[in-house]
Amino acid sequence: MNKTIEICTLFIYNVTKYLPIEYIYNKRRVFNLANLEELEKYRKIHMIGIGGVSMSGIAEILNHWGFSVTGSDASQSEYTNDLIAHGIPVKIGHDLENVSRADLVVYTAAINQEDPELVQARKLYIPTIERADFLGILTKVFNDTICISGTHGKTTTTSMISSCFLEGKLDPTIQVGAFLKQINGNYRLGNSEYFIIEACEYVESFLKFYPKTEVILNIDNDHLDYFKDLEHIILAFQKYVKLLPANGLLVINSDDPNCVKLSKCTEAKTVTFGINNQKANFVARNINFNKNGFPTFDVYYNDTFYKTISLSVTGMHNVLNALACIGVCHMYGLNKEQIKNGLLKFTGAHRRFEYVGDFGNHVSVYDDYGHHPTEIRATASAMKNKSYNKSWVIFQPHTYSRTKNLLSDFAKALTLFDNIIVTDIYAAREVNTYNISSKDLVDEIQKLGRKAYYIQNFDEIVSFVKSHALNNDLVLTLGAGTITNISGMLVEPKDE
Repeated sequence: MNKTIEICTLFIYNVTKYLPIEYIYNKRRVFNLANLEELEKYRKIHMIGIGGVSMSGIAEILNHWGFSVTGSDASQSEYTNDLIAHGIPVKIGHDLENVSRADLVVYTAAINQEDPELVQARKLYIPTIERADFLGILTKVFNDTICISGTHGKTTTTSMISSCFLEGKLDPTIQVGAFLKQINGNYRLGNSEYFIIEACEYVESFLKFYPKTEVILNIDNDHLDYFKDLEHIILAFQKYVKLLPANGLLVINSDDPNCVKLSKCTEAKTVTFGINNQKANFVARNINFNKNGFPTFDVYYNDTFYKTISLSVTGMHNVLNALACIGVCHMYGLNKEQIKNGLLKFTGAHRRFEYVGDFGNHVSVYDDYGHHPTEIRATASAMKNKSYNKSWVIFQPHTYSRTKNLLSDFAKALTLFDNIIVTDIYAAREVNTYNISSKDLVDEIQKLGRKAYYIQNFDEIVSFVKSHALNNDLVLTLGAGTITNISGMLVEPKDE
């Protein structure tokens, strides 16, 4: 038995071992129950980088299924706090002791191969597996895995589909890349064959999955620390689409020419959605925004009126995300009212243009995860449908490679805001071998004739904004790193 099969089998064993007998009996179509008896020894799982949004969700699911789970992470976060609260031991820093007691070690792609915990596991001949491989095993366990991919919009669209499936009482298991109010977290354990997850293209990790349905929202230049160029990214998506079985489903954005090409890579049924391409299967017409910036639009299916839909999130990009959701949910048999209500109940994922609070003279503070020029432009466009005086953006670039490769695009996107503050680059997994800094981005913005401020210290940023923002201004903290902390610092403690 090779290592992949071995680990897959051990996972299935442990999942089923702790489920009620009646559940196993009634859900045989969901789980493969073959060859379980030999895997008793694989009971304790240690997770390196457990505080990541995907890893923490996997840990919670495993914990619910009866695994003995421990973990470590470089820093404390809301996710590590939640894990500890749910009885999962988490060590901030290295945890060689728990590694030594583990039967299996799971680690994220961001973990260096010389990481002391990984080295310890291999020294003790403890099996190790990367997070994407392990998540791929989860996708194989379920009979019907729905994978949402694309450069932008994965978390929101995954959340929308999840909300509609819950409205339709399909009882899915969910793994989402942010806190979702409907499930009070970033995961949900269901009792059905449906598994709804995000599928990230970084280091081609989505090629480890076993999807029944794929949703591809868009394909854009990103993760250029791994991919050579856009063609390399498209090639990865082509490989990904080829994973679909003949009886699977491909849902693609017909407004994106890079997505359109993918339908030729599979025998699975293809459903298209779009706004600009009115020949798509699902299209939006008569789009209007209310005073809060929330859209209402008519959906047409194969050029026939389908349903009027209202969203509780802002932006034209979310109309596209909603169309993708509608395409999936329709094909899975949800009725129009269930889809309409599921979308209306979705009020946004954590850090997706999320309202945080006010300070001073009705200065509104929002927080957003956007860390790519396309995402910044989408958020800026969504803001235009809201009422405010002047806009402020506090941007933290994410990774040196992305900043270097997309410097000009970042500068142009940030000029869509009235006031621009840039802080230091969030390194994430990288070392600065690119000779790039946030000062370079500020210089690029100023070349476009706009003033921008480079401020390193978060306390100084808060002080500057509070002393300069005026009545009814809107402040946006933007980026995938620690910049989210500033939004809380601005509104807490609340000004009298």
